[in-house]
Amino acid sequence: MKGNAESELIGKSIFLFSIAFASARPSKTIQEDLAAPSADQGPTHVCHASRFADLGLDMADYIYCDSSLPFDVRAKDLVDRMTLNEKVEQVGNLATGVPRIGLLKYQWWSEALHGVSNVGPGTFFDDTIPGATSFPTVILSAAAFNQSLWKSIGQAVSTEARAMYNLGKAGLTYWSPNINVVRDPRWGRAIETPGEDPYVVGTFATNYVRGLQDVPGTENTADLNSRPLKVSSCCKHYAAYDVDAWKGVDRYHFDARVSEQDMKETFLRPFEMCVKDGDVSSVMCSYNRVNGIPACADPYLLKNTIRGEWDLHGYIVSDCDSIEVMHDDHKWLGDSKEDAVAQVLKAGLDLDCGDYYTKALGNSVRQGEVKEADLDKSLKYLYVVLMRLGFFDGSPQFNSLGKNDVCSDANLELATEAAREGIVLLKNDNKTLPLKSCDISKIAVIGPHAKATSAMIGNYAGIPCGIVTPFDGISKYGGEVTYEKGCSDVACKDDSLIFSAMNAAKNADATILLVGLDLSVEAESLDRNDLLLPGYQTQLINQVAESSSGPLVVVIMSAGGIDISFAKNNPKIKAILWAGYPGEKGGRAIADVIFGKYNPGGRLPLTWYEAGYVDMLPMTSMPLRPVDSLGYPGRTYKFFNGSTVYPFGYGLSYTNFSYSVLTSPATSVKIKLNKFQHCRNVNYSESEQAATINNCPAVVIDDLECGYKFGFEVAVENVGKEDGSDVVMVYSKPPEGIVGSHSKQLIGFEREFVKSGETKVVKFEFDACKSLNIVDTSGYNLLPSGGHIIMVGEGDNVISFPLQLSYYN
Repeated sequence: MKGNAESELIGKSIFLFSIAFASARPSKTIQEDLAAPSADQGPTHVCHASRFADLGLDMADYIYCDSSLPFDVRAKDLVDRMTLNEKVEQVGNLATGVPRIGLLKYQWWSEALHGVSNVGPGTFFDDTIPGATSFPTVILSAAAFNQSLWKSIGQAVSTEARAMYNLGKAGLTYWSPNINVVRDPRWGRAIETPGEDPYVVGTFATNYVRGLQDVPGTENTADLNSRPLKVSSCCKHYAAYDVDAWKGVDRYHFDARVSEQDMKETFLRPFEMCVKDGDVSSVMCSYNRVNGIPACADPYLLKNTIRGEWDLHGYIVSDCDSIEVMHDDHKWLGDSKEDAVAQVLKAGLDLDCGDYYTKALGNSVRQGEVKEADLDKSLKYLYVVLMRLGFFDGSPQFNSLGKNDVCSDANLELATEAAREGIVLLKNDNKTLPLKSCDISKIAVIGPHAKATSAMIGNYAGIPCGIVTPFDGISKYGGEVTYEKGCSDVACKDDSLIFSAMNAAKNADATILLVGLDLSVEAESLDRNDLLLPGYQTQLINQVAESSSGPLVVVIMSAGGIDISFAKNNPKIKAILWAGYPGEKGGRAIADVIFGKYNPGGRLPLTWYEAGYVDMLPMTSMPLRPVDSLGYPGRTYKFFNGSTVYPFGYGLSYTNFSYSVLTSPATSVKIKLNKFQHCRNVNYSESEQAATINNCPAVVIDDLECGYKFGFEVAVENVGKEDGSDVVMVYSKPPEGIVGSHSKQLIGFEREFVKSGETKVVKFEFDACKSLNIVDTSGYNLLPSGGHIIMVGEGDNVISFPLQLSYYN
């Protein structure tokens, strides 16, 4: 977010705790922005009779405080009482309140990407609440492929947020999660996202948002605009945002040229799932332009799609200072400030993270550039969300939450479990792992991440409850543990410390080498130029491998993929783990995996490309499909067919699993069409066109009622000697020969724990419209007839079967 000093800092250096803690201490002004707690009623809320009395007001005179009335009626009454000047003061991230009518001020901007954060002025830490649980960064949690885990993390984070709100340390609106698809491996913000697959990203969003927002027992409220919220979540950054700062191109000036096909299929799908399935209460638009139009000024993207087609129950907010970016950087239409705010308000932007609305919107209305009624509509969306949160009436069910609910033992254990579940075993020659502590008396722990602290919690982090470094975690498994840096930091600009590391490895029974990246390499406002380890890290690994007298285990900390082919192919490097950025208990989780307390089951949520991939195309080329005329390869596992270091979905275990289909899967889906449903052609390659004899090649999914189900049961047998978890991944492959279609797409996944020698049955059911669809070049979402293939599993452990889809009258 522009204007966020911490975001600018992370592009240059790792956070120091002293800096982070200092920035977490609020000014008096920030403290006053938050409602002060009341000993008998919990946090102060707007409609509190004693508050009104203190202001010389009678609460009974204000309809907006009548809790028997619907929220929309109350919100209208509140807005109707305001003057124009008062209204515009409420649509910046710091809503000033209106004491004249009893309205409290409110700070909208808080963050909770992977724990309650101190980024944004709405939340802060002090002696009362010195820290909050810092879960693994999203890219590692995503690698767990565990939907219930993702929801549980959201529930834990929202509990801590509510507890902090009760103590006057936090707000109720959290601008998280980041659900942009990682289109290019160089993107610096891959750390914040669930990866490259739009279905996985959307599924993560749905579960994390549900964990943050849902109040148990109210999930199926008939009127979703009145559904109570635990806290409010926000899916961002909408849309086609995935370039931060690459070779002179930055997000404040970039124009993402995106086809309708890619837009619907990849860039919008996670947001649609977040709104429709997660019922998120906010969406944030991004800095960039999309096909020439700033995202926050595009009525098709905002008003027509989010608000109209998807039926958002909440508000739309700008990324911070986006209107300023539109005016100063994009110079959109040569607009004045008054023109700019009119454009975005009419497009559907309800809240400005910044001060353009508060400074220019009043004049814009007075000059006749936008209707005051449009402003009223946005204010009503905002206040209905605050009413659903209890900001007006209180939320008694959460009043008991307090200091003991922050950094609780249960939440810290969940953070550890999330890190364990996400860690991916990339290599394990000769079953080197797990190490047996009883057989090892001397362990060398080496590398720039051996004693990692702030690197493990990534960005948009708060103050952790208490970090366990990898060295600390490994040391708890006993033996004599020695430490050598090998590199002074991740940049590893000289090799002067490598010799000492070699000696340590030579004298150890086992060596654990922790290397990788950090926020000085990949972060917001900082994209990568290559896919290599920085500086002398590769040399460090190779020389330590040559010197090690015992097994060498390499642990990679990173978000994006790294070309470690040299380590993968080096027989002296026995095992490799990817640990992402594992959160405050990451050191414990890494040690538990290395020493076998936990059997790794994570899968890569990103393709790990070879280093030469980035020399084949610029980061700014937006198409997902290959651009043959320019020689550009495809992107993500769906459209890239070249060699990789490790593919999407890759991950080993200390045990082995086998699959079998228990129930006979459906072999066909037959759909009857009525006279109002029309068939559409599908573009097949010449070699397949003659073989395509379908009378009805495809139908637009919007023209179908859908609900055409198919399913099956998979028996997952643990045929190895260790208990462990397996992620069962199901893909669909479209009929052969459709030009430009994906090679396969993930349509479902389940993580199951299976004891050695036992079998678990996993049931899958799919809707053909969501699982067998393609998007054509015109942007139509089609359900093609013909022979689809369903595939269960990854790599060598795959079973597949055909599924014929046909239409008839």
